[in-house]
Amino acid sequence: MGKRKQGPAGPPPSTAEEFGTALLAATPGEAARLAPGLVLPAELAEAADRLGPQLTGRACRGGWLPEDLHQAARRRLDEFAGSYLLDTLAAYAGQFTTVHPAWQEQLDATGATRWWTTSEPHLPQWAAKHILTPSEAVAAVIEAFGLLKTLPPVTVVLPAPGTTTERPVRPHVDGKKLSRVRALLAKAESSTFPEEAEALSAKAQELMTRHALDRVLLEAGGAAPDRPAARRIWLDTPYTDAKSLLVHVVAKANRCRAVFDPRWDFVTLVGDEDDLDAVTLLTTSLLVQATRAMITGPAGRSRTFRKSFLVSYATRIGERLEQATETTLAQAPDLLPVLASHELKVQAAFTELFPEVVSKSVTIRSPDGWDAGREAADRARLR
Repeated sequence: MGKRKQGPAGPPPSTAEEFGTALLAATPGEAARLAPGLVLPAELAEAADRLGPQLTGRACRGGWLPEDLHQAARRRLDEFAGSYLLDTLAAYAGQFTTVHPAWQEQLDATGATRWWTTSEPHLPQWAAKHILTPSEAVAAVIEAFGLLKTLPPVTVVLPAPGTTTERPVRPHVDGKKLSRVRALLAKAESSTFPEEAEALSAKAQELMTRHALDRVLLEAGGAAPDRPAARRIWLDTPYTDAKSLLVHVVAKANRCRAVFDPRWDFVTLVGDEDDLDAVTLLTTSLLVQATRAMITGPAGRSRTFRKSFLVSYATRIGERLEQATETTLAQAPDLLPVLASHELKVQAAFTELFPEVVSKSVTIRSPDGWDAGREAADRARLR
């Protein structure tokens, strides 16, 4: 029986620079070679503390936001490596005094905070917090660095820390409208009656359209509108392509544009800030409702049935939301030219960000799933 050929391991690292090179080149299985004892080498901790913020900064300058890094870690890393990555994010952000408010909100939402004592290296404190041996801690570091190294540039939605945060001031519209929308969608999600859930969602769409009309009135009165903004919505597997269709139809009904990135399962939205809020709210609610409707019924339904269900559900929901929007707009025909001008600005911004968007179709392989999805989205009468 032949023996597996092994290459020379070489001398162990001894300086922070050598440990840094080794951390970037190693696999998690080689962690024990870098930290074979019961104490983390000081040079290794120094290298990790230096490389973490550097790699995180590279990703953030490449368009990745705190929520994006959190979602990517949740999907690609284990619990410990994900925790370490969030600490590197907190360390990176802590270097700056100029941080976009929305970027800071995302950072706060991830729970990434600088909890450790800065007078001592971070890595040993982090390992002690999670009760990890040196080799286990180093394995998590290598795994986190491995993800950060492979993150490709994505569309810049918000400026990275250290860059300008200036944006035009939005016209103020009564926030009570969005509070009412949230209340309606919460009722829709908790309802056990499909017809009631559909009717509540339609009412929420009507209120969101009226909210947009109020904003248009302010803009027409001389208030300077925002340049269209962008944000990302991450989708949970499975059936992310079908779920992205639901995001698309909700975005379209609310004067936004959407594009799906299948590599990472997120949708990027472009539109007015308030419209993006509306799309996020309604999409979240409808995904909850669609999932509940999809799993209700005979057990053992196939993947093709469920995917066909979601595509059909999204298609019909799009039709109903468009109808609800048109009904509301019919009450304010004088504002249609202003809305049309606004949508042209959104389309121009979308084309600038995504000049080479490719349209793809979704194959339906279950007629039963298609029929069930349409029925689930078509039970309620729109008022």
